[in-house]
Amino acid sequence: MKKFRWQLLIILITGLVVGLLLLLQQDSTAPEVESTISPISGGIYTEALVGNFLRFNPILDRYNQPDQDVDRLIFSSLVKFDANGFPQPDLAETWSYTSDGTRFTFSLRQNAYWHDGTPVTAQDVAFTVSLMKSEHQLFPEDLRKFWSEIQVDVVSDTVIEFALPEAFAPFLDYLSFQVLPVHLLGNLSVDQLVDHPFNLAPVGSGPYKFRKFLVEDGVVTGVDLVANADFYGGRPYIDEVVFQYYPSEALAWAAYQAGEVDGISAISNDILPEVLADPTLKLYSSRMPRLSIVFLNLKNPAKPFLQQAEFRQALMLSINRQAILDNLLLGQGILANGPILPGNWAYYPDLSSYGYDPDSAAQRIAALGITRNEAGVMVTSEGVEVRLVLLVPQDTLHQQIAEQIKQGWEAVGIAVDLLVEPHDQVVARLESHDYDAALVDIDLSGTPDPDPYPFWAQSQAQGGQNYSQWSNRAASEYLEQARVTNDYELRTKLYRNFQILFHEELPSLPLFYPVYNYGVRNTVYGVTVGPIYDPSDRLKDLATWYILSGRATPEITPTAE
Repeated sequence: MKKFRWQLLIILITGLVVGLLLLLQQDSTAPEVESTISPISGGIYTEALVGNFLRFNPILDRYNQPDQDVDRLIFSSLVKFDANGFPQPDLAETWSYTSDGTRFTFSLRQNAYWHDGTPVTAQDVAFTVSLMKSEHQLFPEDLRKFWSEIQVDVVSDTVIEFALPEAFAPFLDYLSFQVLPVHLLGNLSVDQLVDHPFNLAPVGSGPYKFRKFLVEDGVVTGVDLVANADFYGGRPYIDEVVFQYYPSEALAWAAYQAGEVDGISAISNDILPEVLADPTLKLYSSRMPRLSIVFLNLKNPAKPFLQQAEFRQALMLSINRQAILDNLLLGQGILANGPILPGNWAYYPDLSSYGYDPDSAAQRIAALGITRNEAGVMVTSEGVEVRLVLLVPQDTLHQQIAEQIKQGWEAVGIAVDLLVEPHDQVVARLESHDYDAALVDIDLSGTPDPDPYPFWAQSQAQGGQNYSQWSNRAASEYLEQARVTNDYELRTKLYRNFQILFHEELPSLPLFYPVYNYGVRNTVYGVTVGPIYDPSDRLKDLATWYILSGRATPEITPTAE
């Protein structure tokens, strides 16, 4: 029997050798033909949104993420931003600015049309800005104040100018608002616009058009969008995008498992383990535009040790940030080295990280002359007790993180008390500088420009958002200069210098950036999600996604012998 097997093997080998010889005898000059996958227009993509519909109007959607997600596909902006935070053309094809940085001129593309066929003009942009100058409570006070100081001049149907009272490099950030049609809404005030029928049948200029609502028992359960064949960026591949509303992520996940949707707008840690176990759902992760940080009150006269950079470094070294991410956030976070988002053009990647090193922390504390007295209490050389009250927002996750921080600080001898208060009271204490240390999140959403000035400049220590009251003249000069130059190369250098100083002095303790997770079925292709500045950024390239595809084989032109 063994002999027969060997004979069979010899026959197989002989066959392979003969086959190879025949292949080698073929014309070696024959061109190789390869086919590539080519997207084909068609198909329907359905995504689960967690939340409810309120109104489709981009200047009124600030407080409802599901509306923002849908508006992202219906409307367009003057400029948009790539994953690194650089401005890109959208409705504006080109722009320029004066040498003093106080006047910006934008030329609109001439192939942009509203979904009803009317051309998009500079008058539409000016009208939208006029709405944002309104005193209506739906607009944040700082936004109203900002636009009230900007002069808008319509030069022609395709040219618009903005005059600033002074140079302000982050100005382009403010131009990412989505534009409304003046020919449909121009005679309306904001009050009239809030409940206007337009919000139920929006007309935009984006890659998708509103088609209809999905309604069950008189309740809106979803919205149906169709591809805009006349979109200036090119017709989207996917014919139809349907958003379904669900009250919770658990129900959205159940809908995916039942085959009702192809994507889930946000995947929290509550359902993450189940999602990871499903091979049909691709997970796309991105750094969220939010920084978890411990603000330190450097001007608290009762805590003079906080004014010592070495003590602040010891505080950082005694926090096991990686354990917090692993144990409380299932690893869904990125350790922070400073106040500028990683992935942004201004981020300086060469800073060393403050790892968990309680021994080094203890040594730095001892080097400051801090010792234990006869009662075993840590005191400074002046006899001041080393004790901190850590202010914490009243929610489970922040309290859990605070407990981990408390344990780390106590392990190196620092006495810690936790003060848990509602979010608005935490903010009030920060504004009045009535705190020692505060665990909070800085929301950086919607601001691709990295400008750290509001939180760390000297001028913002009183009446501003420099809650730590950090007063470093060199750092402030870097921030001030970066605000008034539109030269990205120079701004990058200035922000690098600022980040180095911040890293050395550590006026507060940047902990981590949470991760945003998004899920799409593996039958949808072309999906990419880079660093985001708002959750709706996940949809910014949806026009290039595709479901249907074919193989395109290039034609071969015979050559003469």
